[in-house]
Amino acid sequence: METRAARTTGWAIIETLRNYGVDTVFGIPGTHNLEFYRPLAALGVHPVTTRHEQGAGYAADGWSLQTGRPGVVITTSGPGLLNALSAAGTAYCESRPMILLAPGPARGREFADVGTLHETKDQLGAASAIVEWGRRVQSVEEAVQAVHDAFELFATGRPRPVYIEVPLDLLEEEVEVSDEALAPRTPSAPAAPDAGAIAEAARLLAGASDPVILAGGGSRGAARELRALAERLGAPVVTTLNAKGVLDERHPLSLGSNLRLAAARNRARDADVLLVVGSKLGEAELWVERLEARGHVIRIDLVDAQLTKNQPVEVGILADAAPALAAVREALGDGVPRTTARVTETLEAVAAECAELSAVNTAIARAIADALPADAIVTSDSSQIAYWGLLNTLQVAKPNSTPYMATYATLGYGLPAAIGSRVASPERPVVAVVGDGALMFSLQELMTVVEQRLDLTVIVVDNGGYAEIKQNEVDAGIAPVGVDLAQPDWAALADAFGGTGRRAGSTGELAEAVSAALAAGGLQLIHLPQSGFSN
Repeated sequence: METRAARTTGWAIIETLRNYGVDTVFGIPGTHNLEFYRPLAALGVHPVTTRHEQGAGYAADGWSLQTGRPGVVITTSGPGLLNALSAAGTAYCESRPMILLAPGPARGREFADVGTLHETKDQLGAASAIVEWGRRVQSVEEAVQAVHDAFELFATGRPRPVYIEVPLDLLEEEVEVSDEALAPRTPSAPAAPDAGAIAEAARLLAGASDPVILAGGGSRGAARELRALAERLGAPVVTTLNAKGVLDERHPLSLGSNLRLAAARNRARDADVLLVVGSKLGEAELWVERLEARGHVIRIDLVDAQLTKNQPVEVGILADAAPALAAVREALGDGVPRTTARVTETLEAVAAECAELSAVNTAIARAIADALPADAIVTSDSSQIAYWGLLNTLQVAKPNSTPYMATYATLGYGLPAAIGSRVASPERPVVAVVGDGALMFSLQELMTVVEQRLDLTVIVVDNGGYAEIKQNEVDAGIAPVGVDLAQPDWAALADAFGGTGRRAGSTGELAEAVSAALAAGGLQLIHLPQSGFSN
């Protein structure tokens, strides 16, 4: 067995990641993390330096959604890591793979409290409270094993972020390690779905007169299998926001990602057989506390605890979505769909509900959706234009085309997620649609767009501040406070960053601005004031 110098522990970690196909990392170089950066050029790994570690995490998440590989975030110790933890919280809530790498105190210097640079009381404890697991490794062997264990988790379990802390002295230590130790490992074979559960699920679905499929984020890798089963049953498919596009939303059986709206949610609730695929049916995706399904419930999930979470189940299938759906489809055999999908009337009710919730956001969202190319990746924040408009209006054909975070519901996500998405998918147009308040959380990343020479368009929908919170205050009997925000000259601001700023006040102007922005490339920002916008 050949052994060669891996130079440092940092080098060994990065090389192991590269062997798993990670060719891009996100972060900011710092005094303590240089050994993570030393091997990047030699190993062909592209570093994306953001202007804030939180942006690095969100960019890594956008990259991960497009590539299927975990986003890797490199921070320095102390403040760098803590800045990235909001992104780790997002990945945890949305069940997305992420690896955070950071140096920690040298071995023997833990909890020293002597005033060293970036000293933090319990860095590992802080990160471990947010991620799926955190480890402080004590040797190069442990460090490399942690990377392997992360990929095993991502391949066989619920994909959530992990944190690997490398003591500074170990990170910089010259080590020897074999090529074999750094080589990627084949993950454990997933357990086959239980044959009895598959047979019972097929029996219930075969006898259903009104089945509905509810697809969550765990279904994103099973688009083909989900479509085949839906078509065999003639069953409409409603998705969570994390599963948006798992069935082409122009498909005649698609109810879109409208689970949050009563018209679509009640359609699922009232089904005589409801098949739930890869969703915990959480309040943030439902917009009510519980679904309270009235018919038979079948659930497919990779994690046992998920099979009964938030909703009783009659048949639970513990398996990855793709083989489980394929097995149910096979068990059904050939046949003619016996159900009436009633998709059109449900979608009409959804549209009416959207307009009633927020007519102005719905109108602007329709204008934006009509202006965008069909294959665009569209990122957004927890802004009203997203959750009260665009995510209901925009129809996409592929999963992960609308990077979002329905459960963590953060601001500052949309722009950096667009950066990561564009780095991963340069062949697709990428557009970030965010509110004015949200964009201020990550405004500095406009410089990252320019520095990385990316073609990326930002549409900022300006409603003058935190409009929903303002309404919340009014509803609570509080005179509006802290919610009406002063606005910059958005178009001029884009120009100052080295991009191009544009303004649009109507549907026609927006269509022209989007077309011109996509044709011109580079950083493009379109300011769309909500007040006075006309169709």
